Amino acid sequence: MFEGAHTALITPFRDRNVDEAALRALVEKQVAGGVAGVVPVGTTGESPTLSHAEHQQVIELVIAAADKRCLVTAGTGSNSTREAISMTQAAEKAGADAALLVAPYYNKPSQEGLYQHYKAIGESTGLPIMLYSIPGRCQIEIGVETVARLHAVCPNICAMKEAGGTPERVSQLKAALPEAFEVVSGDDSLTIPFMSVGAVGVVSVAGNLIPRVMTDLVKAALEGRWADALALHEQFYPLFSGFLKLDTNPVPIKAAMHLAGACEPDLRLPMVPLPEEKRVELKQILEQLDLISS
Repeated sequence: MFEGAHTALITPFRDRNVDEAALRALVEKQVAGGVAGVVPVGTTGESPTLSHAEHQQVIELVIAAADKRCLVTAGTGSNSTREAISMTQAAEKAGADAALLVAPYYNKPSQEGLYQHYKAIGESTGLPIMLYSIPGRCQIEIGVETVARLHAVCPNICAMKEAGGTPERVSQLKAALPEAFEVVSGDDSLTIPFMSVGAVGVVSVAGNLIPRVMTDLVKAALEGRWADALALHEQFYPLFSGFLKLDTNPVPIKAAMHLAGACEPDLRLPMVPLPEEKRVELKQILEQLDLISS
């Protein structure tokens, strides 16, 4: 179901509100780029700073704009199980195809707590659920045994966005779970290493800017054309690594999309724009890759 390149969408803002026109245009760009799916209101979409009403607004707008032309996996995670259930059910009612649920952050539950959290969510919805393990942000990892327990009791928990940074985790997940359970990379720069050991795609930040590139890279890897996939990886690695080193996501991709003329540079506090010297560095990367004019 989740095979391919999926773009973790930014949420464009204008005058402190969601810029609906820019968001629709972004979805059109993704569809034209051939992506398998889009993921609204994840980390890249600045979900922590959206109100509940805005969260639902973005999901509904993206579903309507995508119009069944690609998968819509709505970000509905929370560190409150009750809130995650409510948001997931609302996304299901709105017509989302699947839900992405990040590991509960800040409260640091045990593995049993994670199991009970996701089990309650899985039992509350008919949507396919992609778990999202990102210990760098959440300070906890969704254990492999916990994932296997969850899939056994809730078959709709059927995928993992893995952002733990090591291909070893992909191998462990593939060994512990049925073939039907899918793993996707949560990091653009690790797409090829992860796919080489069994991942089926990526939830991409760079895809906002280069959806066709990410589509082609993943397609090449899926088809075993590793030389073609590696060539694209090497060509665009300066962008992947630039996003990682310049600032916290989504600050660099928001700046890049503004430089490309796709949206305003607006972020919501506590996120702030790139300092000028880093913006210059990002602009140079984009110019070298012919993504903007010099």
